[in-house]
Amino acid sequence: MSLETMEPNPVWVEDAYAETVDVLEAYGADLTVRVFGGDWCKDCRSQLPDFGAALAAAEVPTDNVVHYELDEDKQGPGVDEYDVEYIPTVVVEHDGEEIARFVEEEAVPIAVYLAEEIEAELGTVTDR
Repeated sequence: MSLETMEPNPVWVEDAYAETVDVLEAYGADLTVRVFGGDWCKDCRSQLPDFGAALAAAEVPTDNVVHYELDEDKQGPGVDEYDVEYIPTVVVEHDGEEIARFVEEEAVPIAVYLAEEIEAELGTVTDR
């Protein structure tokens, strides 16, 4: 099942997030991105379309992005396994190991936050 809220925001401006897109593009094929959310959730509806647009701009393979639709009690597949309490939660894995996690809200958008975490863990794009 896929989250409708992950449909890319059509007015998202890729040029404003060029560095973020570069990181996601450089590492995207080697990552698994697990998105926990609910189409009923206002935080998900406000944040996930931009994240979906960033993933699309970076051409992260859709097979590498797994959606987990949770009910209004925040229950559903993967909740216990990934210790999900708040949504949206996005878990990024590399070689089966968690390297980054976004939970509910940060001072920057999901894609920016995760790109910074990915670079901190795997090195900058220029190191690649």
